[in-house]
Amino acid sequence: MNNLTRRTLMKGMAATGLATTLGGRAALAADEPLGITLVIPSPVGDVGWGHALAAGLEPVKAAYGDKVKVTVIENIPEGPDADRIMNKAVADGNKFLIAGSFGYQNGALQIARRDPSVTVLHASGFQVAPNFSPFAAKYFQGTYLLGMAAATLSKTGKLGSVSAFAIPELITSINAFTLGAQTVNPDIEVSVVWVNSWFDPAKEQEAAKALMAQDCDVIFSNAQDTPSVISACEEAGVYAFNLNSSMKKYAPAKYLGCIATDWSPFFKASVDAHLAGTFKGANTFLGVSDKVVAVTDWNPDIPADTMTKIKEIEAKIADGSFSPFTGPIMKADDSEGVASGATMTDGEIVGMDWHVKGVTTPLPK
Repeated sequence: MNNLTRRTLMKGMAATGLATTLGGRAALAADEPLGITLVIPSPVGDVGWGHALAAGLEPVKAAYGDKVKVTVIENIPEGPDADRIMNKAVADGNKFLIAGSFGYQNGALQIARRDPSVTVLHASGFQVAPNFSPFAAKYFQGTYLLGMAAATLSKTGKLGSVSAFAIPELITSINAFTLGAQTVNPDIEVSVVWVNSWFDPAKEQEAAKALMAQDCDVIFSNAQDTPSVISACEEAGVYAFNLNSSMKKYAPAKYLGCIATDWSPFFKASVDAHLAGTFKGANTFLGVSDKVVAVTDWNPDIPADTMTKIKEIEAKIADGSFSPFTGPIMKADDSEGVASGATMTDGEIVGMDWHVKGVTTPLPK
């Protein structure tokens, strides 16, 4: 797998004149491998979102061998640089693009519309086209379970979350975390610090310390690509958990668990469909039943009776008989969010732009 950074890629673009002229797409011979390019906003590293996406392509490489060529381009900020780099990847003949950040959506969608022969997968978005599929994980299924564990271990009744951006995917994770915790302690409160970055170790640590100063004694690292929050909590003796990939080695004592994602089933099926000429764009929302989301590394400090309840709920989530977003659910402003007995649809969940009662931090405007 080739890993490229923004600096090396932009240097190559300038040298070939492709930084400003991207129209001439190289023609591939029929026997050439399928070029698959993954673009991500942070380093691949050994943990986090970028790491999980790159790991999801390993089974694709194993299945297809030299019939595919995978390139990972890391550290690409959302904006014009990302658009230029994704266009260059397609201009170079890559026919399968994974746009690995919410802010890549517009540029990636333009590529798909311009060239129907290219398949584009886009992380966390909402736009759909015949050759363009947004994909997201039902993290909320795991955060609900970890909320149950967090409330059981919390002594202050105050939980916290260091969160990247106020997008629905992360809002739903916080809401389900709160709802799960409230099944154990109805008076639980959750405070949130939005760092407005996917990768800022210093800011993430400061946010975690600010939450601990507010007596939050379990902290959710919500979509950070670094172990900064997890490490800071371990040092302070505070439980913490995160999304995407295990960070247990950074917190051997206080690691509460991980909502891990395995993107390989989705990536493999999408590559299969592209090569067969049957790919159809769809809004893809995957969870426990799809083998994409799983909670791992449960802390042994969680009481046995709590773990029994957690596993019972986990089984119901997996078989579809329970959803964390079944009413009655009240919004943070005391209005009704979900009526008693009603269950939010996937479409409603992916558009969630409100907090449940118990989340004390207002959403940013």
